This record gives sequence, C-alpha cells and structure tokens, in this order.
Amino acid sequence: MRSEAERSESSEQASGRTPASRDAEVREIRTDGGDDVEIPEVDYVSGSGVPIRGNDIDTDQIIPARFMKVVTFDGLGEFAFFDLRFDENDDLKDHPFNEERFQDSSVMVVNANFGCGSSREHAPQALMRWGIDALIGESFAEIFAGNCLALGIPTVTADSETIEELQEWVDANPDGELEIDVEAETVTYGGETIDVTVDEAQRKALVEGVWDTTALMKANAGEVRKTAEELPYVEESAIPEAE
Repeated sequence: MRSEAERSESSEQASGRTPASRDAEVREIRTDGGDDVEIPEVDYVSGSGVPIRGNDIDTDQIIPARFMKVVTFDGLGEFAFFDLRFDENDDLKDHPFNEERFQDSSVMVVNANFGCGSSREHAPQALMRWGIDALIGESFAEIFAGNCLALGIPTVTADSETIEELQEWVDANPDGELEIDVEAETVTYGGETIDVTVDEAQRKALVEGVWDTTALMKANAGEVRKTAEELPYVEESAIPEAE
C-alpha cells in the first residue's frame, strides 16, 4: 500500500487541475489608522458545474480528519473527498472529482444538508483550494455555510426538484456555464434562469464586500485597540499595537 504522500501525488494527478478564479469587484477599506484592506464584492460567480449527489454529506467525507494535521490550509485541495475517491487499495473510485470532464469545474451542485457533522473549517478550505467558487444545493449545514461565507464562497439554495434538474443538466453539459447572480438570487444555465435563495445576511455581506471579518478587524485596528484598552480584564501587554 502506498504512503499518504504517494496517495497525495495520485490525487493531484487524478485532478490535474489548479484552482479556478472568480471575477469580482474589489472594495478598498481604510479606517481609523488601520491598514488598507481590499475585500472582493462577490455579487456574481460563473463557471462550469460538478454534481455531487447524496444527502447528509458531512465534513469528514469532504476532508478526512487525518489530513487536518497541517499548519496552513495550503495543499488541502488535493485531499477533497479523498476517501470517496480512493479505495483501500489506492485505486480510483467512481467520483465526479476524478472525472476528466469536471476538472475545470468551479460550481458544485449538491443535495440536502451538505456540510453537516463537525464544524471543521478545513472542509470549505479544501473545496476552495480544489477550485470551487460557489455551491448550489437543497440545504447546507449552518456552520459549514458560515465557514464558506468567511472565504467569500456563496451557498445558494433551491428546492429538491430544481437541484435534481440542475444536476442532470450539469451531467449532460460538463462544459456548460452556470451563472450565479448573488444579488438578484438567480442562477442561469442553458438559456434558463431559475430563482434561488441566498441567506439575507450572507447576501448582504457578499454583495457589499464585508464578508472577510478578519480583514475588517485589521482595517479597524485602532478601534479594536481602543475597545480593548477600555476592558478592565484585558492586560495592556495583551493589546497589540495598531499599525
């Protein structure tokens, strides 16, 4: 049996891809002495699709726990759905992520309760690094959707019949373009436009370019320090300098 490193190489060769990019306007935020911070306004995502069928696909299936022993998230993409893509003898299984026709896909079409299970942020990180820019599904686990939002990845929903039809279309048209209008809450494909739902808080954060909370805190470093200084239980040595 091959080592994990050898399996990693097999996975990378099977995918033969680099992450796709997303076109988005960039909002520059500058406040109170913090750094200039650029956060993309994600109001529109387009790309070909990949259907991942099945309800209750949990985060352990998306990224097995043994691949989480990393210092950074770099390289996680090649381990996405690893145990669903390889058997115990390291042979390729039948899985969309192994199919050549889906190697340039950037929009996943999934079923109900996708991303359930543990709250590991490695799951959306792995999908993003495989090249996924957006997900369309029947429903998503709340924490998973929140972790996707933190990466600027929309998770839009539609009813089961609509999703099934969309998965079938993607299967038949692997190079077909899916256009997701986050602000208008629509998906266009094959000359047809369907209504989808985007959580209102998610839609607002993506469209207004305020989804990256870490960047927002960095942009408001002065205010963060000021608030920390006013808290009696925060020691001065623990308060970072505002650049």
